[in-house]
Amino acid sequence: MPAIQVQGLTKAFRTYKPEPGFAGAVKGLVRRKYDLTLAVKEVSFAIEAGELVGFLGPNGAGKTTTLKMLAGLLHPTSGAATVLGYVPWKRDDGYRRQFALLLGQKNQLWWDLPARESLDLNAKIYGLPAAVFERTVAELSELLQVKDKLNVAVRELSLGERMKMELIASLLHQPRVLFLDEPTIGLDVVSQKIVREFLQHYNTHRQTTILLTSHYMGDIQALCRRVIIIDHGTIFFDGQLSEVLDRFADFKLVTIQCAGAIASPSENLAKYGEGVEQSAGAIKLKVKRDRDPPDFRPLKGHFRLRKSQSVPHSTRSRKTTRTITRLRATRFS
Repeated sequence: MPAIQVQGLTKAFRTYKPEPGFAGAVKGLVRRKYDLTLAVKEVSFAIEAGELVGFLGPNGAGKTTTLKMLAGLLHPTSGAATVLGYVPWKRDDGYRRQFALLLGQKNQLWWDLPARESLDLNAKIYGLPAAVFERTVAELSELLQVKDKLNVAVRELSLGERMKMELIASLLHQPRVLFLDEPTIGLDVVSQKIVREFLQHYNTHRQTTILLTSHYMGDIQALCRRVIIIDHGTIFFDGQLSEVLDRFADFKLVTIQCAGAIASPSENLAKYGEGVEQSAGAIKLKVKRDRDPPDFRPLKGHFRLRKSQSVPHSTRSRKTTRTITRLRATRFS
């Protein structure tokens, strides 16, 4: 049985639509008009135990609403869902002790207290033995590199340090399922890297099921093999990360490697694609996805091409990464 099973989950919000003017305000006291907004519409997916899945989509797509329903904070309008065999919105104690929800833009720690005291309060709520609490805090703070910040008031911590403390608070009771809503939002690149490495380590060693939302493609690239993409409340992609660009991007990056500097590269290569990056031994071109290695055969007049091969390659496009063709070349002598 999957750790998370969602079938036809729908959430509609009813919002009051006021009429203009004083007459409209008075009329609204007697009879009101409402607009119905579908935040999530018939969403279905399954996540196996131990999976780390990226949940992607633009602002307002329905990501956070879905996570809140799976955490039991919202009741769905229709549909069904189970997490670890529990119906989330029934809020059984057995379920609440086995999951954690971390919202990147909301604090759960007491602002004026040292982080350790907030963590101690959470441990008391979950009934954790003192020895387990001390061992867990020591381990997680060491991995997140905030051991020396435990006795600092939360309001005096940097954004990155606060987020790491929030992660520790969420993982104190060692949940089996973790919902993460933009955990690296606003963090600098160093803090992002530490959080990513920590999540990867924790998922690998604890086999915790993680559903992660993020607008930073670096997070998704580093952590997720599978992604679910949602837009306007509806899922339109669920599959391997490597397949995303194959379906949605209209270009790829081709790297041409050579033994030394390339003479007049713009004259030789401009007609093949747009130059993105150049170094002493390589040039990276942005080309149309429908161009295949045979299209580059005319380069033999300038380079002696060896057998081409496909290797994983990362891009900074707004979508994600794909497997592209890398051409290896040696300058003609």
